[in-house]
Amino acid sequence: MNTRTQSQTPGRALILALTMLFAGPAGAAENGALAKDLTSTISLLGLPCGQVVNVVTQGNRDYIVTCSDKNRYRVYLNPQGRVAAEKR
Repeated sequence: MNTRTQSQTPGRALILALTMLFAGPAGAAENGALAKDLTSTISLLGLPCGQVVNVVTQGNRDYIVTCSDKNRYRVYLNPQGRVAAEKR
């Protein structure tokens, strides 16, 4: 299983994007913004994606995403409070 966390890709842009992404649950009107934020998050973690085309919320700060290049990831906060993405 390929898992990466924000500590492997440091940077202010990453921290800002992840803070915005995981600040709270998104409403229906924010789905486009959520997909865009998740696309940025996956990219900043160094994983291939293209663009997020589908998001399924599994729980608070826990998402399954499908990318335009057909990759699927679970993006979530791990027990250490870091953003992680693992290929599905």
